[in-house]
Amino acid sequence: MATVVAFHAHPDDETLLTGGTLAELSAAGHRTVIVVATDGHMADLDGRKALRLGELEASAAALGVHRVAHLGYADSGHGAVLYADPPDRTRFARADPEDAARRLAAILREENAEILLSYDRNGGYGHRDHVRVHEVGKHAAELAGVTRVLDATLPRDGYTRLVRALTRLGLPFGYDPSVLHSLYSPRSAITHRIDVSAHAARRKTALAAHRSINEGSSRFAFIAKALLRMPTPMLARVMHWEWYAEEGATPTSGPPLDDIFRPASR
Repeated sequence: MATVVAFHAHPDDETLLTGGTLAELSAAGHRTVIVVATDGHMADLDGRKALRLGELEASAAALGVHRVAHLGYADSGHGAVLYADPPDRTRFARADPEDAARRLAAILREENAEILLSYDRNGGYGHRDHVRVHEVGKHAAELAGVTRVLDATLPRDGYTRLVRALTRLGLPFGYDPSVLHSLYSPRSAITHRIDVSAHAARRKTALAAHRSINEGSSRFAFIAKALLRMPTPMLARVMHWEWYAEEGATPTSGPPLDDIFRPASR
């Protein structure tokens, strides 16, 4: 059985981007580990840092994940302003990339990881912490000798259609259509497409575990509430696939692979 480590920016990212894959791997008997760079809060008020990390543990348990680790950084936020660091930790966007990579590499070595799940070079939708995950993840894999890195992503064309449809409906998705060409990945770059529809119920439980953010008014809360209201069979159709682009692979015209253990051609 293999060990797969999923490196994420914030608690909740693990469920939306790789939750089905982690559930599938765990159900098949593989060891799965989530490493989160930040605690997911802009400030540690009333113990919310511990709260969000506790929610992450509950989410991971629902997915069957064996271990959760936090690299010790604070959320950097998404937007023009990068706020001052909290008293006890550095915002991930300000972290020394070499130090962050060494921290992650130590976990990869300890776990004898075969595959690292990270983010695409655009950081998906461009969050500064997501971009840093890509940079740190790629370097950590090199330091630890992990030869396969699969970047969790979405096909840009489908995502663009979704955002434009939501914008026309006046829903608060919050993206300037002019930047859509730089989000996520072109379909030609995607090497793996994993059918995760069988794990919709577990993903729903995992998503519901992030109560402190689901109850807010953020874009994530809007998406989470919509997904949680769906009957599980409908959620299985909406969240049917998870997509990855393997680092160093040569894009091909063929269909994406359906198994992350099958390496893409290089």
